[in-house]
Formats: sequence, structure tokens, C-alpha cells
Amino acid sequence: MDRAAGDIKPQAEITVFQKPNWEKPRGKALANTLASQAAIASVRFVSKAKASRSWNPPACRTSPPLAGQSPPHALVVTPKDTTPPALEALGSRLRQAPEAERVLMDTDWIKRLAALMGLGRDLVFMLSIMLGLALAAITANTIRLQIYAQRDEIEVARLIGATDRFIRRPFLYFGGIQGLAGGLTGGALVGVGAHLLEASVERVASAYGAQFVLGGLSGVDLMLLLGLSATLGWLGAYFAVGQALRQVEST
Repeated sequence: MDRAAGDIKPQAEITVFQKPNWEKPRGKALANTLASQAAIASVRFVSKAKASRSWNPPACRTSPPLAGQSPPHALVVTPKDTTPPALEALGSRLRQAPEAERVLMDTDWIKRLAALMGLGRDLVFMLSIMLGLALAAITANTIRLQIYAQRDEIEVARLIGATDRFIRRPFLYFGGIQGLAGGLTGGALVGVGAHLLEASVERVASAYGAQFVLGGLSGVDLMLLLGLSATLGWLGAYFAVGQALRQVEST
């Protein structure tokens, strides 16, 4: 969703109205100065004449100019970083410019979008933690049941001198393999889901005049998924084996 929003969302713009006594050459000079700054992608100069032709009183959000008074020169600044903190910082710097009479920023939609994206990331993170704990718990329960099923073999192995590390090792291998199998299953489900939804996502993106391709997991992401799932399975087996062996020993 974050990648899709980055392609579909409109570009944020900051409008800088110049002081009435500033002439057109000085406005263009300011535009060239601002365009050279690293935080600004582009600057568009709007003259008084052009602003007068395009001014529409019913759609204007600010108070209209007085009768017979033409709007001042303006600069439409397009920033590179459209996050709310970066826009606020850039707006503050533009307000401090001696040529600026007023600076208009319409950042409400950006703040809402950033809040929604932050909420989505938090929900995905919480869901990942819950699913990871569920994988470890399921692996631990499976290992515990297997240990109880092989209880007699474990007792015989201890009688002939087998250590807990020797008894624990095959169960840890099994837990890691089970976690790895869960990671492979999850990666396969993501790939199949991306393939099934690819056409629908492309139609939605084209309806908004954007191009967005829904892709599956990359090679690096798949390796991280498999490594994490195998580690979670191993940890679940480790704690389950330790607890089960203590229970077997006590009885």
C-alpha cells in the first residue's frame, strides 16, 4: 500500500506569494535560487497577469483581493520530500524569506495519508509478531507431543548414558525443519496471492492514472523469511524440549 500510494498520490506543492512591491525579475531570481536547493524538486514562477487570468473566486480558499487589486507574483514550490515534518520545515524556511508575503500549504491530506500508512505498518508489524509467536507455539506443542510419544526411548537412552544435549539435538533439528517448512509455505502463499491479484491491482492503478505492479517476495526477502521461520521453529523446539525433559525426569 505504501508503494502504491507513493505512485498514485498527488504531488504536494507550496505556494509563496511575493510582496506587492517586488517586480517580476526579482521574483524569477528568487525562483532560480530556490530551485538550486537540495530539498526542492522544482519551482514554477506565476506572474501577476497569469494569476489574474486563472484566479477563480468561488474556488479560492483565501480571502479575495480588493477591487481593482491584482494578485501578486507567486512561486509554486514542489518539494522532494513530501512527509509532513519535511514540508513543515520547508514552509518555515520559505516564510522567513524577505521576499515572501504569505506562504500557503495544503498538507492536511498528506498528514492523513501518513497517519494511515503508519497505522497500516503498525498493524502489519503486530500481525507479524503474532504469527511468529504462533509458529513457535505450534512447533513447541508438536515437539512436546513427540517427546511424550518417545518417552520410553528417552528413558532408555538416559540409562545407557545419553546426555540431555544428545537427546535434545534431533528434536531441535526437527523444530528447525518444521519452521523452515512453514516459511516455505508462507512464501508460496504470498507468491500465489500476488499472481492472483496482479491483474486486479493493475486495473485499479490504471483507473487512477498510475502504473503499479504487485510483486511477490524478492530473493533477499525470501531468504530472510526462511531464516526467521527456521529460527522461530528452533527456539520453540528448544524451550519445549527443555520443559518436557524436566517433566520426564521428575516422573
